Amino acid sequence: MAKLRKFVGYRGLERPYTRTSKFNKKNYIRGGFPNIKIVKYEMGDVHGDFDTTVVLRSDRDLNIRHNALEAARMTTNKHLEKALGRKGYFLKIRPYPFHVMRENPLASGAGADRMSTGMKKSFGKIIGAAARIKNKQIIMEVRIPKKDMKVAKAALKRASAKFPCSGNVKELGL
Repeated sequence: MAKLRKFVGYRGLERPYTRTSKFNKKNYIRGGFPNIKIVKYEMGDVHGDFDTTVVLRSDRDLNIRHNALEAARMTTNKHLEKALGRKGYFLKIRPYPFHVMRENPLASGAGADRMSTGMKKSFGKIIGAAARIKNKQIIMEVRIPKKDMKVAKAALKRASAKFPCSGNVKELGL
């Protein structure tokens, strides 16, 4: 299986290069949209009546890879389900990974001249998708009864460890 590239090159939120050409057949991203690993965006009791909302917000502008969103979803959901049961909470992931990440693989070392084309045809191949997050944007939200506040905060704290930024866990009043 191919190794994931370090995310340090994709973390920034600068405007992506979009291919526009005077030739219509070159106005596309090769390979289509990548498969997204996120299985569900809403978990728990969707129609439940809960009086407290706890949210996880980002502390800066960045991209979050779809693998990280899925890992955070799994750990949060598992923690909440163990503590509160299937009907004791409602968990929602807010952002959707629309941004397509690409790479132009360049070889280095002996024999590299035979593999790569340099910056000629450098638009890149798709390596995944990311959600573009703004500062103070809500990433995940949990609705729970007021008595289970500590459980929800602990679950979202675990989720923030999966992201390339440190998030702020706050309570919102309904």
